[in-house]
Amino acid sequence: MSGQTPMGLAAAAAAAVRPCRRRLLSSASVAASKAAPGTATPLFPRLPHPHHPPCGRRLPFLVSAASQSQTGPDAPPAHVPVPGSTSDPRAAVSGNLPFFDRVLFPDSFPLETPPAKEHEDAAAQADEVVEPAPPVREESETEREAWRLLRRAVVSYCGEPVGTVAAEDPECTETLNYDQVFIRDFVPSALAFLMRGETEIVRNFLLHTLQLQSWEKTVDCYSPGQGLMPASFKIRTVPLDENNEGFEEVLDPDFGEAAIGRVAPVDSGLWWIILLRAYCKITGDSALLERVDVQTGIQLILSLCLSDGFDMFPTLLVTDGSCMIDRRMGIHGHPLEIQALFYSALRCSREMLVVNDGSKNLIRAINNRLSALSFHIREYYWVDMKKINEIYRYKTEEYSHDATNKFNIYPEQIPSWLVDWIPEEGGYLIGNLQPAHMDFRFFSLGNLWAIASSLTTPKQAEGILSLIEEKWDDLVANMPLKICYPAMEDDEWRIITGSDPKNTPWSYHNGGSWPTLLWQFTLACIKMGRPELARRAIAVAEERLSDDKWPEYYDTRSGRFIGKQSRSYQTWTIAGFLTSKMLLENPELASILTCDEDLELLEGCACCLSKKRTRCSRRAAKSHAG
Repeated sequence: MSGQTPMGLAAAAAAAVRPCRRRLLSSASVAASKAAPGTATPLFPRLPHPHHPPCGRRLPFLVSAASQSQTGPDAPPAHVPVPGSTSDPRAAVSGNLPFFDRVLFPDSFPLETPPAKEHEDAAAQADEVVEPAPPVREESETEREAWRLLRRAVVSYCGEPVGTVAAEDPECTETLNYDQVFIRDFVPSALAFLMRGETEIVRNFLLHTLQLQSWEKTVDCYSPGQGLMPASFKIRTVPLDENNEGFEEVLDPDFGEAAIGRVAPVDSGLWWIILLRAYCKITGDSALLERVDVQTGIQLILSLCLSDGFDMFPTLLVTDGSCMIDRRMGIHGHPLEIQALFYSALRCSREMLVVNDGSKNLIRAINNRLSALSFHIREYYWVDMKKINEIYRYKTEEYSHDATNKFNIYPEQIPSWLVDWIPEEGGYLIGNLQPAHMDFRFFSLGNLWAIASSLTTPKQAEGILSLIEEKWDDLVANMPLKICYPAMEDDEWRIITGSDPKNTPWSYHNGGSWPTLLWQFTLACIKMGRPELARRAIAVAEERLSDDKWPEYYDTRSGRFIGKQSRSYQTWTIAGFLTSKMLLENPELASILTCDEDLELLEGCACCLSKKRTRCSRRAAKSHAG
């Protein structure tokens, strides 16, 4: 779709990125290396922040506040760095977006008073005093502990930080894969570091995981498609020779070949794109974004996701266990979580792709898929009292182009719990939709990210938060937030999970409470102007997390017990709490992750296969956005 074959894109990525290896030499070799310093060439040379020489076109969302203000005949050329830039690490995030200078570093900027004017009101203006910035809130002891734990979880490769391990539990002797850096798990850690002005670890993570994308992957003599991102990676130290006189660090990725169930991580590439956009928006690092390997990496991920198949729907078809719910839980098909992340990644990619002859077809495919996907989710995944009553009265076996019951859903599928549970006001997006099947469970991550990415209409987004508020005792209770509701029990649990001993009712993925979802709930609340809901949830979590040793998840219907197999000091629990607090304190920062409503996407949605088929006109599209 991008004008190049996947193999051609992979070759370009391989040519742009060289493997990074640092030898851990014997004492004699170390002494020799000290005698000749400066001979090693870093893989990713450090670039000055915040002003970079442009590589190609300037991307609209990366234009800094400084460049916008310096216009006219006296303005410096675009390729000339602005004087006064220093090596201060704070410069990586200051001066790139209007609010970051004073939101992140209020003490570093002197108060400004308006210049004197030669007008009649000059004296009055001279008397005006600019109010000082509000004092920075002192961190609580829980937050200070969380930062200590988060920094303890940082791992380094070639002497530079590249991520955080999944859990750093000193009391647990069986590490399994909790000592690895997971892409999805690192996202809240990355956001916490970014909002604190520590951008190096995020940049290193993005580039090193991009390097792993081009690796050859084989499982039982079969290789998955180019563009697949690993679920995780681990840093190993291996000998250079049989004599063990020297060692080197290598990245050891897992693309699913070692995971439980051997499932490829569909969400890893989507999270990588979302994090890349957040990093670039907060740093203004256009030089990184416009690198050939980064642009190629985006295109490879999208080419894999947008590849043609047998499916009739715009949603991504995936197997069970291919996202945060990485065990058998009956989410195979078109799960909401994947669709929300897919939509968000498409929106982010459309902003970041450099427009040229090689990307025009891909951008056109992105726009077409965005239009169809947004209409599909808003129209067919949304349920409220009115919609459920409509499904209750569905006629079945309709064979026509204008059928009401397009997916042949049988009214008997409406579960008994839903009849009494759905409130009069509000609603939500169901968990999955396939022919003759609707999964009516409420999945938190999918609904929250649909709000953040504007996959829902504004009215639907308000309805989701209203439902969470109405059903607080079910979805939050003693610990935010239920990963899904309700839990599968009895025969349903035995048949669908295969009697999974870890996903027993109201535990782990089967109705467990996951504190890491707190940051996504906070993000959705800020976007919809409901910060009080986020404060309420954060207060509930803050009472327990530190005393409970920051567990991975909680069990029971109300989240009272620490999960029976939950790891302590789970990194994304820690980072999710910190990110929530920082977002709530600086709500402007939410813009690095959210997307606004785009009516032009809806206007392009059409079914043109036949003259008899209806078209989603401008009026209809705008009515769905209301």
